[in-house]
Amino acid sequence: MKALGIDIGSLTTKVVILDDDGTLSLNVTPSGDEPESSARAALKGALGQIELNLDHDLYLVSTGMGSKSVSFTHQQKAITTCLARGVYYLFPSARMAIDIGAESCNVIKVNERGRINDWVNHDKCAAGTGVFLQQMAKIMQMPLEDMSRLSLNAHSVPDITSTCAVFAESEVISHVHRDPPTPKEDIVAGIYSSVASRIMTLCKRIGIEKDVAVVGGVALNSGLVNILENELGFKVLVPDTPQIAAALGAAIIARETIEKGLGT
Repeated sequence: MKALGIDIGSLTTKVVILDDDGTLSLNVTPSGDEPESSARAALKGALGQIELNLDHDLYLVSTGMGSKSVSFTHQQKAITTCLARGVYYLFPSARMAIDIGAESCNVIKVNERGRINDWVNHDKCAAGTGVFLQQMAKIMQMPLEDMSRLSLNAHSVPDITSTCAVFAESEVISHVHRDPPTPKEDIVAGIYSSVASRIMTLCKRIGIEKDVAVVGGVALNSGLVNILENELGFKVLVPDTPQIAAALGAAIIARETIEKGLGT
């Protein structure tokens, strides 16, 4: 029996398949309008990599904002629970994880057994999330990848509000159109500093504890990670595929369920 974890987010759906020896397959696909369709499409892609399909002997654990809408999984787990297990698997030394997703940011504390000790999140405002950065990229008229590289050349960091996405957009537009305009690299650094400030507020609410891992799709943005490290005062841990951390944790829970004989 294969253990599968599915993390259904607003922008992407992630699948991880595990066996006793470790990861067999992983897949990240764009999420559609229907969580169940998104989950089936992502599963099909992951299973196809190892020449399996949904008719094989599988045990599925789902998580993420769309997990409750998926009818064919065996268990549903909270995103924070799955993040703790996935981050601990990737980095056993991690005692805190920052998960920056499309529409929310979770900060969790992990104990020496990979279980969650404490957590805090925000999902009431786009500021501090991937959607906010996508909107900023549109205003700056450049891809997110270019923004990330450009920020490393900043000479100063203008203040941009970290409390409201709408106000932040207005401030960025004013920097772009002022005479003379604020250099683009400085504006981008200000955007990232705004996001980092919001994340730091969450971290301080539950207490910062090393080692710190950064996961979620936004962790692929090296410019933001660099500024977040400056705010923290130390280097963070970032996995090669940071967006699959919660799906990995779900797959680990699925595998443990199988090992206990409860998945039959």
